[in-house]
Amino acid sequence: MSQVLQVRNQAITTEKIFTLLANYQMLPQFLREVIIDQAIASFGCTPEEIASACQQLYQKYQLSSDLERQEWLESYDMTQEQLEVLAIRETRIEKFKQVTWGHKLEPHFLRRKRELDQVIYSLIRTQDEDLTGELYFRLQEGEQSFAELAREYSCGPEAQTAGLVGPVELGKLPSVLSDMLYASRVGQLWSPKVLGSWLIIVRLEQRIPAIFNKSMGQRLLSELFEDWVQQQLVELASNGSISLN
Repeated sequence: MSQVLQVRNQAITTEKIFTLLANYQMLPQFLREVIIDQAIASFGCTPEEIASACQQLYQKYQLSSDLERQEWLESYDMTQEQLEVLAIRETRIEKFKQVTWGHKLEPHFLRRKRELDQVIYSLIRTQDEDLTGELYFRLQEGEQSFAELAREYSCGPEAQTAGLVGPVELGKLPSVLSDMLYASRVGQLWSPKVLGSWLIIVRLEQRIPAIFNKSMGQRLLSELFEDWVQQQLVELASNGSISLN
């Protein structure tokens, strides 16, 4: 006999739940969590890790007494064992990440370093070719400062910051602009270039090299994990690994 979820006056069978997940566009998130659970199935936690994770969960939901914890469990129709599984899930995911990609982080960082390096640069953008040429000439001749001209003539939000933009990672910039700044010397003024519908004048002000440290390693670990999850979802959709029996 099928189980039924009662929501007010609506009875939802387990079969109907799959349709609703799809209708609410929640099926990809559901499949994501299933894939992750399959991946971490072999990773356990010590009693100390379980106790610590549960304590963190209690603090998160402000469950300071046994009564509050029991009421919370009842409200979610959970057992203590299910709560522990929930509490340690992130710890098990971190263990999976470390085992799978921990030894690959530094080479991965070196491959991505160009994208991760940050820059601060000055920018003027207009859609007037004659004006852009005139502004570039003034900058070359030192007639006015970049900040003055950006405040007066630039058509983007950089006008509010005297033309200054950043720090921003090179990998987050349009390729034309990223290539210019990567090849620049600090203080180098570029002649007008086309960027989409804009004409831009750019000068590199500061380069901030990315550093491989603990926080960078954690970021790259999370990125590799997310890339893996997305790849698994694509494979599920393309090779017929999902079926409803």
